[in-house]
Amino acid sequence: MIKITKSSILYLLLIFAPISFLLDQIGSDAIPIFIVSIISLIPLAKFIGDSTEHLASHYGSTVGSLLNVTFGNAAEIIIGVIAINAGLIDLVKASIIGAILGNIMLIFGLSMIVGGIRHKEQVFNRENAGLQSSMIFLSIIGLAIPTLLAITAFQPGSINGETQIQLLSDSLAIILLVVYIAGIIFTFITHKYLFTSTVHTKENNDSSSSNNLKHWSKKKSFLILGLSMLGVVVVSEILVGSVEETGKSLGFGELFVGAIIVGIVGNAAEHSSAILLARKGKIDLSIGIAAGSGTQIALFVVPILVFAGIALGQPFTLEFTIYELVTLFLAAIILNLIARDGKSNWFEGVMLTAVYVIIALGFYFLG
Repeated sequence: MIKITKSSILYLLLIFAPISFLLDQIGSDAIPIFIVSIISLIPLAKFIGDSTEHLASHYGSTVGSLLNVTFGNAAEIIIGVIAINAGLIDLVKASIIGAILGNIMLIFGLSMIVGGIRHKEQVFNRENAGLQSSMIFLSIIGLAIPTLLAITAFQPGSINGETQIQLLSDSLAIILLVVYIAGIIFTFITHKYLFTSTVHTKENNDSSSSNNLKHWSKKKSFLILGLSMLGVVVVSEILVGSVEETGKSLGFGELFVGAIIVGIVGNAAEHSSAILLARKGKIDLSIGIAAGSGTQIALFVVPILVFAGIALGQPFTLEFTIYELVTLFLAAIILNLIARDGKSNWFEGVMLTAVYVIIALGFYFLG
């Protein structure tokens, strides 16, 4: 009897990748191309995650952590780089904000709801939640400074002002990346004992997942990783090419498409893992995935995209809209308030999810 697992279902979605390519080649309408491309990115991201997980089983937890840092947000980075190259700067910025909000509000909230229905109350490591919250607040400061200076200190549209904002953004990208690397050293090396519960759970889960997948060889892992990355590049090109027309056809503004749709696609497979782990009572690991992914995007993906803008000759600054920054700030505050006691229940999850829905409605009416 064939056992149907979550992974096998996700892998079946891979059929949508060639379908998206075929639809693009025959010149189909933008909406079906966009939808099929979105779906096909989910199994491709899952393959990237599985291949790095199996490589970690061969090279150890330290190298595995570095692999997860490098490839954990590969889909978001690839989509962002392609969109920057296409000149869709506002879309990329909105997707960054949306990805952070999606992780710390929607996914964390749904994890608390699902876990809380099965377990009346779950206890998690406050040190880990506090560190993630602090790093998110730090990233908000880094994202806010260029915007505040653009509004208060420089003339709108002035060449000198734009140059200064670009230079400031480049400098802040370096600082954010350095802080992220320092955070990895703090969590996995110098102060690992503070996060014993989370790290131990993660290692056990990695081991369990690897056993379930019967350990891929190094050669197979690298091959699948390379093919998956290539697939994400091709599908992302198709997705970006259809996003503007799809938004217009459906009546969605660029900010809504970027923040709410594109913002949560790249990590969809990982998101489902966070929710299922919370249901099993592993709320520590669920938080590590949800809040940790938000931190990765803010401190790792953002700098990479800034550097990509420089390489592509497409200026990418850290100047956002006031609405984007305010929503990010408010989301970080409520995350901190809910997570500070080290306990979770389903109603706290409802509150987090409600905040995300409220913010999403705002993006819809913003355009």
